[in-house]
Amino acid sequence: MATRKRVTILGSGPAGYTAAIYAAMAGLEPLLIHGPSTGGQLMLTTTVENFPGFANGIMGPDLMEETRKQAERLGTEFLQDLAESVDLSAQPFLVKTASQEILTDSLIIATGASAKQLGLASEKSLIGRGVSYCATCDGFFFKDKIVYVVGGGDSAMEEATVLAARAKTVTIIHRGDSFKASQRMIDKAKREPKISFSLNSVVEDILDAGKGEVTGIKVKDLKTGDVQELPADGVFIAIGHQPNTELFKEQLELTESGYIMTDGVKTSVAGVFAAGDVMDERYKQAIVAAGNGSSAALEARWFLSEKDAESSAS
Repeated sequence: MATRKRVTILGSGPAGYTAAIYAAMAGLEPLLIHGPSTGGQLMLTTTVENFPGFANGIMGPDLMEETRKQAERLGTEFLQDLAESVDLSAQPFLVKTASQEILTDSLIIATGASAKQLGLASEKSLIGRGVSYCATCDGFFFKDKIVYVVGGGDSAMEEATVLAARAKTVTIIHRGDSFKASQRMIDKAKREPKISFSLNSVVEDILDAGKGEVTGIKVKDLKTGDVQELPADGVFIAIGHQPNTELFKEQLELTESGYIMTDGVKTSVAGVFAAGDVMDERYKQAIVAAGNGSSAALEARWFLSEKDAESSAS
């Protein structure tokens, strides 16, 4: 027999947890479904310096754990399970997980977006120890350091420009002989004297996993085949993000890049709302995701109130 809920939230992280806090405070007894890992991309960061309220910064995992505890204390129910399918064709919406079925009057999607990785074993072991996917989040820690940005699009140019404000040198490594970025972004990066470019090159390895910190990189020249070992303090991967929207294809309107298309936080289906990186192609910041989460919960509350009023009137 299916469980019936007023509000169901898919995904944790700043968006999902904040949506849960606001929904719980509204007395909606939300259910938050998350997979085996929780907390979103902040679980991959070290000290977070740009989230308001923490004068001395806070570790990303600690911030997410405290936010989860707050949502739980206020009445959020948590289900550690994988959402295998959703049916948004009729209300209540049907969410099927590996273990049960949930019928929900409203749905908040906060499944996030995953940063694309290079696929190196050393990359994974050095995340948060010199390897990063967000210059705005982590650039603070690389003052007067030697850093590299991997990528050739607008994101790579923006990351490099942000890092140049603090780092000693910034080198953009790109596998092609021309950039995918807009000319405006390329020109902006080229005007910065600290930024240099390494084209037709790929990162073959990041050193030194054994020491638990980035000490250098191995770069291969794709034209000559030569491999150089270069000193490095940080490596920023900027080859794009993949929104976690597989469950919602052909049910919700998506952008060309696969993000959920929204009007504010409202999706193309009434009663379904999206928050955080799953719908945000531009900012990708924890504080923005948290704001989206609060908005989604408020919209869900108003949507349910209108439905209740219509039911009473009829």
